[in-house]
Amino acid sequence: MVYEAVLLFGVLFAAELLFLVATQSFNPSALHFWENLYLFVILGIYFTYFWGHGGQTLPMQTWHIKVVSKDAQRVTLKQSCIRYVAAWMWLLPALAIIEFLKPGLWPGIALFIAGMVGWALTSRFDENGQFLHDKLAGTQVVSVPKPNRISDTE
Repeated sequence: MVYEAVLLFGVLFAAELLFLVATQSFNPSALHFWENLYLFVILGIYFTYFWGHGGQTLPMQTWHIKVVSKDAQRVTLKQSCIRYVAAWMWLLPALAIIEFLKPGLWPGIALFIAGMVGWALTSRFDENGQFLHDKLAGTQVVSVPKPNRISDTE
C-alpha cells in the first residue's frame, strides 16, 4: 500500500495541478466537493485501467500479484469499478466515525487504524482469504510466478 501511495502521489499531484489551473482556484470552498469527486474519479480511472489491462498496477507487478475474475479471466470494467468503489470501505467507515465524533489526533489515528484492521479481518471469513471487496466484485488476487532469469554467463 505504501508503494502504491508513492506512485499515486504523483498521479494525484498532476491531477490536482490540472484542476487548479482549470478552475484558477476560483472560490476553493465552493469547489471542494467537485475537487474531491474529480480526484476520486482520477483514482478510479487509474485502478480500473490497470486492473482491466493486465490485472496489475506497477506495485502489484513488483509484488508478483494480480487481480483476476473468479474464473481466472481478465477483470471486466464492471468488476474493476465495483472493486474500486468497494475497496474504499478500507477507509470510509473510520473516516465517517472520525468526522462524526471529532476525536483528538491520537484517538482519530487509532480509529483509522482500527477501521483498516477491521476491513482486513474480512479476509478471515473467506475460504480463499480474499477481501470483501474482491468477493463483492467477483474478483480475486492471485500470485504470479516470478519470471525465470537467464544468467548472462550462459
